[in-house]
Amino acid sequence: MAGRIEARLAELGIVLPEAGAPKAAKILTAKISGDWMYVSGAVPRLDGEIRYVGKVGREFSLEEGQAAARLSALNMLAHARKALDGDLDRVRDIVNVRGFINIDPDFTRIAETLNGASEVLIEIFGDRGRHARTAVGVAGMPFGVAIEVEAQMRIDPP
Repeated sequence: MAGRIEARLAELGIVLPEAGAPKAAKILTAKISGDWMYVSGAVPRLDGEIRYVGKVGREFSLEEGQAAARLSALNMLAHARKALDGDLDRVRDIVNVRGFINIDPDFTRIAETLNGASEVLIEIFGDRGRHARTAVGVAGMPFGVAIEVEAQMRIDPP
């Protein structure tokens, strides 16, 4: 029986990507500590391949950056779902989201770019998806990706 978050994903026509293993780092993609879950930065990966390699404001428009942020957030949720043994209903609140956007030096619409991630989280989780956040423009990213999104969540026990 699908939970309410899985039903909401289906209603929205969203299929979460497979939660891939870290490409280079020797890290956990998610760590649970008590009623907190920390999800490592997720990049825009689809069908096992990294997408959106380049800089927002140079190779990618604002709208393309938002799409990359959305895809990164969906990858982050895939890692959360895996850590929660497939049960995203255990997410009580998405408390904090951080996005690191690989930008052209003249690009200043950093917060707007991260809206692609924030908006999809709110679409999926409703008020539980509303979060505090930090959006940072950076000069470079691992593998040259346009964005990486991480989150801290409060969770319910199994």
